[in-house]
Amino acid sequence: MRLNRFDTSKIKVRGGGGRGRAAGGVGCGTIIIAIIAAVVFGVDPMQTIGAIQGGQQTSAPQAQQGAQSEEALCTTGPFATEACNALTSLNETWAPVFASANARFEQPTLILYPSGPVSTQGCGNASSAAGPFYCPADMGIYLDTAFYDTMARQMGAGGDFARYYVIAHEYGHHIQNLLGTASQVRSIQQRNPSQSNQLQVRMELQADCYAGVWAGKNRNLIEPGDMQEGLRAASAIGDDTLQRRAGQRINPENFTHGTSEQRMQALRRGLESANGSACDVYFDFS
Repeated sequence: MRLNRFDTSKIKVRGGGGRGRAAGGVGCGTIIIAIIAAVVFGVDPMQTIGAIQGGQQTSAPQAQQGAQSEEALCTTGPFATEACNALTSLNETWAPVFASANARFEQPTLILYPSGPVSTQGCGNASSAAGPFYCPADMGIYLDTAFYDTMARQMGAGGDFARYYVIAHEYGHHIQNLLGTASQVRSIQQRNPSQSNQLQVRMELQADCYAGVWAGKNRNLIEPGDMQEGLRAASAIGDDTLQRRAGQRINPENFTHGTSEQRMQALRRGLESANGSACDVYFDFS
């Protein structure tokens, strides 16, 4: 995918730091890390996911502000530059959508942090083991770019579009936060714990759909093989695939992100429609 160079006037980036041990938010990176743990160390991925989710409500100090400028942070390596390019494109794609609907839009902040712990503002402390994640409390997309090497080596999910999909998915959670979907879902989960997993699956699928919408609105930039990379990444982190690779029985009751087919379908839905309203199929709060 041919993205223009990042525009420091249109993105917010900061370095991450701080000491921590529990994970903050949960994103698609969490699931990849879980299956890597299962394949490499023989760990049940659902236990890994549960441990990470358990730290979501932990309070923590405000994330440390990186002293580097956006320009400096975005040029610390090829993956950092790529992530900043993606953030610029995502902001430029979604801001007009919100403007046309007379809805409030606010950019998320991309937090690039080295392998190790990082503090968030409101989502607890996270380590690189959590993978990329979004924290609604500080509207931050947290990314350890070394994760991409792991994704390519362990999951066979390499390629620039697979990496863009990861960020676009986390940005999808930001869209849910701005629209109020995330808070409504959390409220329902608290009132009806038995529906928690089912609702979480819908949240993740909708974020996949929003990732597809971004790609669909930038179809002229998509190169041959891009969508295959994205679909391969989506398939690799389906709950059924994770359980199967871990030697576990397929148990839909433990699903938190959807099956491989559901995730690929959600990504396709967004791409083919290039319209955020197509993603409303996962929630109807009217």
